[in-house]
Amino acid sequence: MVGCTGRKRQSMKVPDLAEIHQQFPAVAEYLSGIYILRRDYGHAGNTRLSDWVGVSGSAVTQALGRLKRLGLARQKPYGDIGLTPRGLLLAVKVLRRHYLLEHLLVGVLGYPWEQADREAKLLQNLISEDLTEHLFRRLGSPQTCPHGNPMPGSRVEPRLLSAPRLSDAPEGRTVKILRITEEGEQVAGLLSACGARGIHPGVQVRVVGRDRRSLRLTAGTRGRRFSLPLDMARHIRYARTRR
Repeated sequence: MVGCTGRKRQSMKVPDLAEIHQQFPAVAEYLSGIYILRRDYGHAGNTRLSDWVGVSGSAVTQALGRLKRLGLARQKPYGDIGLTPRGLLLAVKVLRRHYLLEHLLVGVLGYPWEQADREAKLLQNLISEDLTEHLFRRLGSPQTCPHGNPMPGSRVEPRLLSAPRLSDAPEGRTVKILRITEEGEQVAGLLSACGARGIHPGVQVRVVGRDRRSLRLTAGTRGRRFSLPLDMARHIRYARTRR
């Protein structure tokens, strides 16, 4: 399990993100990537992490060496990548800051949701723990990010992580959108496509048809029709409605 209980957080001092960032500027991106890959797929390997961060395999190997020397990650040669207890605590800290900053940008400042992920990555290393906790309280203790991905250790995490892919939804079914996965957020054009079609967490859509490349969907009271490529729909998770 990749989560972290409150008891463990209290019994171990959380590493200072700003201090470690000075030693290794990419630390937040690597730790959050390892955490999310393990959370969504149960494992994290060099190739998948390379794709996630968008760097070469050799760059990932070098980065993992630095993470191991900092006592944040562990890995047998080219095996599954794990986080040490310190690394896990720091990854959770990074994601909480990231998700709260996205809420601030999107929900409070009205910043475009397809751009919020990039901006949050620039800011997440700079804010303090005091500001992080202040944001959490003022934003209503959110359990997910604006794209529907669960806060680490939140009560909704198991349900959201196990939700089926929209690309697998059967024809004729009405579903409620739950989340656009973290992996999906990195797919070029996906968040913009979702925004243009009104696909957000909480929205209900009906699958009215499909072919080898796309889903045909309707949404809203007027049954507005649109299509969505299957290679995008696979990154969207849903819950079946009672209708």
